[in-house]
Amino acid sequence: MLLTVFLMGLGMSTVVIAQPGIDHTQLQVYYQSNGQPTPVETPDDWNRRRLQILEGMQLAMGDLPARDNLPRLDTKVLSEVKGDGFIRQSITFVSEPGDRIPALLYIPTDTKGKDKLPAMLALHPTGPLGKLIVAGEGPLDNRQYGMELAQRGYVVLCPDYPSFGDYNYDFEQDRYLSGTMKGIFNHMRGVDLLESMNIVDPQRIGVIGHSLGGHNAMFVGVFDQRLKVIVSSCGWTPFHDYYEGDIKGWTSPRYMPSLKETFLLDPDLVPFDFYEVVAALAPRPFFSSSPLHDDNFSVEGVRKGTAEASKIYQLLGAGNQIRVVYPDCGHDFPEQIRLQAYQFIKKSLD
Repeated sequence: MLLTVFLMGLGMSTVVIAQPGIDHTQLQVYYQSNGQPTPVETPDDWNRRRLQILEGMQLAMGDLPARDNLPRLDTKVLSEVKGDGFIRQSITFVSEPGDRIPALLYIPTDTKGKDKLPAMLALHPTGPLGKLIVAGEGPLDNRQYGMELAQRGYVVLCPDYPSFGDYNYDFEQDRYLSGTMKGIFNHMRGVDLLESMNIVDPQRIGVIGHSLGGHNAMFVGVFDQRLKVIVSSCGWTPFHDYYEGDIKGWTSPRYMPSLKETFLLDPDLVPFDFYEVVAALAPRPFFSSSPLHDDNFSVEGVRKGTAEASKIYQLLGAGNQIRVVYPDCGHDFPEQIRLQAYQFIKKSLD
């Protein structure tokens, strides 16, 4: 049900691939191969719509590479320090041949009477320090959720996003259509690493992030259903509500250049939206902190997206598994909200 549209301009043609007839704000229909909308009335109907959401995301991000024949993780410990209730290792591990991901790995020290521990993937916001930001070593307060979760008894993996921290990366020379899909692939490798640890319960792994980490937590959560709880702070709003539809901030090599090169910075042409991203997390627990005064991600858009996605959570019998809070602050992850998120994680992974 894909359509290729040729738009002429400035003496050259631009190819735009779209999904004709799909209204990304309407989640309660799926589309037949002829484009005919059909009501979503059952979980099986929703699974059809969810597959179409993944298709749309990959049109913008590029295909998720195959995960068969993955190389060994080959984890290397570079250094180790003791903290308050944890050991923190600086490590690297293999993403794919020729590419190693730098990360921090927190291992709680109080494991008496505990056979297997829950684990969290903690994704950092934008900043040159990368993973160190969630360790409490960044310039801003309220970003130390990696360290705080370790103090609460979680094994926590905090990877660098490509081009931040210790992760030198050339987006122009890789095999990916977008930095976003490279991030998804890397973060799934992070889940592989956590699953491989003898002390981790593979059925109790979640993901948390703020800003850049907030939407990356959602993106990897859509593609990797091993993640049992997803927490996003200041991570999303629908494209029409992102700076009133000016989506060029999404188009750097770190994110999705196709939103400019293929979809012409037009939210109407982008083949997915955050209404769908949130719904595609269902029925797994999802916690979003969406501040009233976030300059990046409009709270009005979050309210609209949440209202529609909640209908899918209800369809799947998980209406109480989506929680969105609206703190009276700007682009921040304040302590009282982090504590609510940690309680949500604990309830979800217990």
